[in-house]
Order: sequence, then C-alpha cells, then structure tokens
Amino acid sequence: MSSPTVDPRLLRAFLAVAEELHFTRAAARLYVAQQALSRDIRRLERELGAELFTRTTRQVALTADGARLLPYARRVLQAQEELVAAFTPKAGTGASGRPLFVDVNTPGLVGERVLARARELVPGEELMTRYESGLTGAAAEILAGRLDVSFGRFAGLDPAVQARLAHRPVRYEPMAVILPEDHPLAPRDEVPLAELAGETVYAGAGNPRTPEWTDLARRLFEGRGIEVAPPEPLAVGAEEFRRVMAKNRNPVLAVVGFPAMPGTVTRPLVDPVPLSPVSMVWRKGFRHPGVVALGRAVDELAGEEGWLRRPGDGWIPAMDSLNMMSRP
Repeated sequence: MSSPTVDPRLLRAFLAVAEELHFTRAAARLYVAQQALSRDIRRLERELGAELFTRTTRQVALTADGARLLPYARRVLQAQEELVAAFTPKAGTGASGRPLFVDVNTPGLVGERVLARARELVPGEELMTRYESGLTGAAAEILAGRLDVSFGRFAGLDPAVQARLAHRPVRYEPMAVILPEDHPLAPRDEVPLAELAGETVYAGAGNPRTPEWTDLARRLFEGRGIEVAPPEPLAVGAEEFRRVMAKNRNPVLAVVGFPAMPGTVTRPLVDPVPLSPVSMVWRKGFRHPGVVALGRAVDELAGEEGWLRRPGDGWIPAMDSLNMMSRP
C-alpha cells in the first residue's frame, strides 16, 4: 500500500476548520466557498483513511485522529512558510533571499574583479566568495548544488558537463611563466615561448580539479620542445610553493597578474602571446539576481578594459574560439 501524498492546501483547510470548529467561519477565513472547503476536508479524510471531524447540526469537533493530525499539520505548514520566505525577495532590498556562492579560483584574478564590480551593482545581495582552484572541480560543485558560479576555460570541460552548464565569455587572459628568481630567463621583461624550449614546465598535471588547464598547456607546448612536468603532490600555500619550486626548479605556467610568490618572478609570455580563455559558468536554468549582476559586471569591465579583444599575435586553441564567441 502506497503512503498518502498530502497537498498542503488540504492541510490549510483542515487547520482552519480545526481552529474555528465552524465550517462557515473557516471558509470565510480562507476566502473559499463552504462547499469547496467541505470537499477538501472529505478528500483529506479519504487520502489519510481517517475521519477527522464529527459534525452535527449544532457543532463541529475533532476526532481522535483529527487531534493527532493537528500538530503535524501545523509543523508542515510552518516549514512550508519558512521555505517560501527563504526564497522570497526581501521587501525594499531587491535581495533574493539566499546568498550566491561564487568561485573566483585565485585571489586577485579576473573572477575576483568581476565579483567586486557585481557587489557594487547589487549591494542588497549577498555574493559570497569561494576558492575552488580549477573549473573542472568547480563545475562538479555547481552541478551538485554546492556552488553557483565559477570562472575558467569552458571548452576544456567534458562535453557531458558542458551540456548542463551555461557560460558567458569574460576575457582572453594573457599567460605568463613563474620562474625562480635566479633562473636564466628571470632578468627578461618578457619571455618568448621559444626560449622555454628544453624546459619542463609545471601545469597542474595529475590534479583532478584542473585538467582543463593542463590540456591548455599541452596544446600550447606542442611542437615547441616544451614538456609538461609530470604529476606531483599539489603545493598548498605560499611557503610550500616556494619550497617545492626551490627544490624542483621547474617554471610554472600561470596568467599575468597571478599573485606574487616568494623567491620567484612572473614574466609575460610572447611570440606569440598565449591567451587563457576565461568564461563565467553557472548551472543551466539557474536564476538569481546575483548572476544577472555578474553578467553586467563582465560587460562593463570587458568594455572598459578590452578583455574580449584578441591581440594580433594572440594564440588560442581552435576548439576554444567558438565557445568564446558565443553568448547566453
């Protein structure tokens, strides 16, 4: 025998009659016809398989089953009111009723700048920062409902994951190389890609959260005599990064503007200028005022700073070009 499925509307009808102990007054309280109210009570009794009221021409009273149902009905309807309130905009603020969780990947980069501008646009919204480090990892969190928005290379995601996500092009971000400060290339203001021939460059190989970045590196290095460093344990924190770099001495692929690390220098890559294609990514069908604000922030910043203008000597994988031309 299947369990009954109770419509909250029927519980509201029951609660009104239970509290008024009078069908006419209960119907007036709910702004429904008394005949409709009686029909709802009969339907609820059928679904529960229990008589809830005794009725005479002079009075209405709860049965034992009706008295047993009463506290459950109150709790269910209270929970429903709380749920609706949690997702209802707050009067006078335009706020959505729940925070938006935004992964910016790394402090100081494009995602954090977009988030800061969006907060200015919707001060009544709570936009909360997260640091997931890698769009593949962040996409899994978005699809699981634990994260709302992230930034990264959309074309590098698995096609089955792409199909469940929406994305908006944000920036062609110039790439760079992080070098030990005593590396032969460190004195250069810029590093031509050809100068990295023979080097082994760390690009996150083996990190399950960042395969889209490692794939970008492999495509960039192909045919240029540059190797991707093999997988190794992820260095967490500036001091650990410094220690591992001093030990391995491998250059690290990054983007211009990556936070400074102790004992290193960051140099832009040129000839050609490799570009990291950054998109804003969120779950298809997801609606929140913060997502709209983030999109406006992207439009403003991209327009002000030319984020979506590709330099004449810019390099980007062919598979990324179509994604970066599309808009939601």
